[in-house]
Amino acid sequence: MGQLSFIPLGGLGEIGKNMALLDYDGSAVMIDAGLMFPDEMHPGVDYIIPDFNFIAERPGWLKAILLTHGHEDHIGAIPYILQKLNVPVYGTKLTLGFVKAKLEEFKLPESPTFIEVDPKKTFEVGPFHIEFIRVTHSIVDGCGIALTTPAGVVIHTGDFKIDPTPVDGIPTDLNRFADYGSKGVLMLMSDSTNVEREGYTLSEKVVGEEFERIFPKAKRRIIVACFASNIHRVQQVIEAAKKVGRKVCIMGRSMVRNTQVARDLGFMHIPANLLVQPDNLKGMDPKEIVIVTTGSQGEPMSSVSRMAMGDHKQISLQPDDMVLLSARTIPGNERAISNIINLLYRRGAEVLYEAVSEIHVSGHACREEQKIMIALTKPKYFIPVHGEYRHLVLHARLAEEMGISPQNTIILENGEKFVIDGEEVRIEKEFSGGTILVDGKHISDVGEVVLRDRLHLSQDGVVVALVTVDVAKGKIVGGPDLVTRGFSESLSDELMNDAKEMIRKTLEEEIHDKVTDWATVKETMRKSLQKFFSQKSNRRPMVMPVIMEI
Repeated sequence: MGQLSFIPLGGLGEIGKNMALLDYDGSAVMIDAGLMFPDEMHPGVDYIIPDFNFIAERPGWLKAILLTHGHEDHIGAIPYILQKLNVPVYGTKLTLGFVKAKLEEFKLPESPTFIEVDPKKTFEVGPFHIEFIRVTHSIVDGCGIALTTPAGVVIHTGDFKIDPTPVDGIPTDLNRFADYGSKGVLMLMSDSTNVEREGYTLSEKVVGEEFERIFPKAKRRIIVACFASNIHRVQQVIEAAKKVGRKVCIMGRSMVRNTQVARDLGFMHIPANLLVQPDNLKGMDPKEIVIVTTGSQGEPMSSVSRMAMGDHKQISLQPDDMVLLSARTIPGNERAISNIINLLYRRGAEVLYEAVSEIHVSGHACREEQKIMIALTKPKYFIPVHGEYRHLVLHARLAEEMGISPQNTIILENGEKFVIDGEEVRIEKEFSGGTILVDGKHISDVGEVVLRDRLHLSQDGVVVALVTVDVAKGKIVGGPDLVTRGFSESLSDELMNDAKEMIRKTLEEEIHDKVTDWATVKETMRKSLQKFFSQKSNRRPMVMPVIMEI
């Protein structure tokens, strides 16, 4: 029997950028390829994805990419991976539909191979016999994955919950998970996101019922912000709007794109006469409109943010407009969402959000559902995935409560490798578990140094020191002049003049007609100014010395 290894590249100890490898004797498949959105510590960065470069350095190792569902934290890294790796991508119809729509913006070196899978039907990739298993989540067409290897069966739940009344009538296939459990499951990787929540996750139908209760009470426009991938949520908005005789306008690039993909593939049903275009809103009665858009996380350039700031092209919020933020708060976005809610209230809007109304339910399993998954599959080894570190620890403890040996509950970090080699098991460090920062459509060269400089600039500003030097005579003939940006508007002329005089004296000691190492002179200028401003203003701006030679 060969060696089986599970290697998480992302999604452990964090929310987002889910990506993992399963390797059997030198043949690997990737499970999901997601991204994470940056926070204030990543200025100028569009996305963060796991570092997959070590895979590219091993040609032929990766045989396929398997996608559990179409959320950005599971498919968002696909365009960047396919720029370097030409491997087939497997997924359900809607998941691949979202991926293909994303790739239209990218110019890939080769045309990728997409293979649509049918849940319950097995297929082979290298040494793996693979079956996708239906699960309910906050997106259509989600699946868990069972991978049968010569070493045993491995199950990855993907993101799931157990909803007995799903909007599309397709529940989590508990029977199939139980079938594998009855035959023996070697290893289970299970969604940990909601392990802190007791009981069961509410059904998505609860949100639709809440929409139908709220919409008739609205006095003017209704604006619903949710994730663009939450097709069930958008469909329920459509149904509620239809019942109260309102037209629907879909706004936001990703919302329009995903809705069109879902309609084309038969996952959404919207009467053509129900939709209106944004440009046609101006002459319509606000009482006849429902707007579905993005921006539930307070994203700066989203439609809701622009409405809240008063600079949206088509929508000017008025008192009694109703805004529904129909999504959970992703950790790290609390401040941005709070700011948006406050701005919406300042404009007189009525604002509903998760804390005050049942306009959102989670797509992730709570503790009792997580227990059911463990009870059905009865794994020998249990690995919690998809969560911050505390979630992984709590999920591991839950598995132990369900009878799994503490020695067999494995808490990993990104970059580590859990190895089953016959009767021996061990954890190894496979790679650094690092990240790649993305600017635009391509992987950027933004590293730690550049990021540190950006943070420095954003926090303390910059001072440019300009000096003109006669190289032959070794004399200052112009300046020093100081130009500041983002540093301080309150610095006195006296302080700036003192800084210039300090630089002049420092340079007069350093510059003479024998100077050839101007880099050392610049470093002296930089250190002297940093020390001066630190002592005089308790600030440490970035100092950029510029020497003009004549």
